[in-house]
Amino acid sequence: MTSKSITTTLFYSLILLVSCKEDGAKPSEKAMSDNVLTQEWTGPYRGVPAFDKLSVEAIKPAMETAMAEQLEEIEAIAKNEADPTFENTIVAMERAGKTLDRVSSYYGVMGSNVSSPEFRTVQAELAPKLSEFRSKISQNEALFQRIKTVYEASLKSPLEPEAQRVVELTYKQFEMNGANLNAAKKKRYAAINKELASLYTDFSNHVLHDEEHYITYLNDQQLGGLSEGFIKSAAKIATDKGKEGLYAITNTRSSMDPFLTYSTERALRKQVWENYYSRGDNGDENDNNAIIAKILKLRKERVGLMGYDNYAEWRLQDRMAKTPENAMDLMMAVWPAATARVKEEVADMQAVADERGDDITIAPWDYRFYAEKVRQKKYDLDSDEVKQYLQLDKLTEAMFFVAGELFNYNFTPITDGSVPVFHEDVKVWEVTDKTTEKSIGLWYLDPYARQGKRSGAWATTYRSAASFDGEMNVLASNNSNFVKPAPGEAVLVSWDDATTFFHEFGHALHFFSADVKYPTLNGGVRDYTEFQSQLLERWLSTDKVINNYLVHYKTGEPIPQALVEKIKKAATFNQGFGTTEYLASALIDMKLHLADPTTIDIDKFERQTLDELGMPKELPMRHRTPHFGHVFSGEGYATAYYGYMWADVLTSDASEAFREAEGGFYDKEVAEKLVKYLFAPRNAMDPAEAYRKFRGRDAKIEALMRDRGFPVLESAL
Repeated sequence: MTSKSITTTLFYSLILLVSCKEDGAKPSEKAMSDNVLTQEWTGPYRGVPAFDKLSVEAIKPAMETAMAEQLEEIEAIAKNEADPTFENTIVAMERAGKTLDRVSSYYGVMGSNVSSPEFRTVQAELAPKLSEFRSKISQNEALFQRIKTVYEASLKSPLEPEAQRVVELTYKQFEMNGANLNAAKKKRYAAINKELASLYTDFSNHVLHDEEHYITYLNDQQLGGLSEGFIKSAAKIATDKGKEGLYAITNTRSSMDPFLTYSTERALRKQVWENYYSRGDNGDENDNNAIIAKILKLRKERVGLMGYDNYAEWRLQDRMAKTPENAMDLMMAVWPAATARVKEEVADMQAVADERGDDITIAPWDYRFYAEKVRQKKYDLDSDEVKQYLQLDKLTEAMFFVAGELFNYNFTPITDGSVPVFHEDVKVWEVTDKTTEKSIGLWYLDPYARQGKRSGAWATTYRSAASFDGEMNVLASNNSNFVKPAPGEAVLVSWDDATTFFHEFGHALHFFSADVKYPTLNGGVRDYTEFQSQLLERWLSTDKVINNYLVHYKTGEPIPQALVEKIKKAATFNQGFGTTEYLASALIDMKLHLADPTTIDIDKFERQTLDELGMPKELPMRHRTPHFGHVFSGEGYATAYYGYMWADVLTSDASEAFREAEGGFYDKEVAEKLVKYLFAPRNAMDPAEAYRKFRGRDAKIEALMRDRGFPVLESAL
């Protein structure tokens, strides 16, 4: 998952990053100079964030000052007496908000990486003000009329391609956010956004509360099946939480997943499973069901003001899918094959359980455990054995190698303390071009789970590429939630976690390789932006990575070829589980936003919809509705979670272009086209056009079906 800078999230609201100053307040030079968080970044590498100066006390006034400054800039553009032009309107808007961009980086880190109860109080205070700020811009009639004038003129006399693209995107953003509404409807639109902003913040904080407070502690007699490294990590986490002598299973995927895969304690597997999948759904003050119902009603009312029948219809108009029907058609084309595979997988698991003499019927908390037993039986492949060759440090080196081969990048660690970080776990590298030695930017890595850090994995930028005001270097960050090892121990990860690590690095490479003139063009089309990162996952299983970077964490010996062959043979193993748990969430997301939310009961809707779809009872949705942060902590993925599947069709099809090339995945000619058409343009080019330039045609779904070992269908996106 990726997040974007404030410039491109102004309307899409992927994450709540900014707030505004009270009406009538203006920033003063003294306020700007006294608050370090508003100051221009100084130091090496064209200036870097002062992450070592973060404080809850400073963030609120910094946000207010920066917001007020940008509103002044916007008002100056709107009141410009000169005739509207691209330069004095669109370019001026692109130039506005630089202080806010900087402060938003601090705010985003505090919300995602180092949150605290004190900061969450500030978030709750700022959320409605953020909405007011956005409304003041999107509903500024004078500003919109200038944008509209430039847009209409460009239709008659088109500008150069990037300028034309940014004009069209800017106009569309304003239009989709109610700029054409009358005064009464604009007032209601703004009120809805303000209420939604608070609901999104509450939703996120409720999930984080349950992740922090539902911890399972084990004693020495409850460690059956768990690896030595996992046990040591669990012991350290328990000790850090004041429970010395016990072992902590935290309520995050990175802790839950290996426990459910290996623990022989079925009752504890059930407890850990229930803790994880009940986040936001515990019937207490942190329950999210009522919040979701309110969000759905408000979203439908808001788009209804603009004449849309439902939220999905409004949201998908500027996506590759264009309509909810197209997105549903893709998902339902894959769903039957995925659920059919689940039945086969469950039958295999039940047979193994019966052979072992385990008197059970496969339940959701058994799926991972017995799937691992089937993997060992069918392919003689032990996931824990594979983990011994998947060291986080070596995987990082492997990603750098791939970036060097495809993008000509070199990564050099910065160890002199010249770049401040927000936590001691964060490491930083300089990214340069191997040929010209030009500095591309900095890459920050925050790998470990901890108190106050949101779960999952994501990528973000602190500074994005742009060249209209002088070329900018990129500051990008990858963030994971690996369980921090005990001192002196290696960080060993699963194949799935290694794949996710490569995925998020793909987002970072997309940031670094951006070759766009205007900040708005760094934005993405939601069902396309995951494509580049999903594509990079494929290099993990290339021979050059496997043979050179998968080495045993103790002996340093390379992974045996026999084990590699087992991994490749098992490539489509458990695809029923992976595809079905994902698709269930994507389908629920879409169906919730197509339904009438007037009297919706969220728990009941989820159960009934899954029943109607024929959801296998042996596994859950990947993200149950009460903790579905992609969809209900903001709007970036709302009715867009299907986008991972849409992007994966592109991914599978593009992968075949490399497989067909003489040099395989390291073919220089195909790699050059990859960077030129699929990475560098960002949103400066229509995604469908960009893909056709790379592939020579549209993507076809049969490549996806082949990748997953499903029956092949003949069709194209």
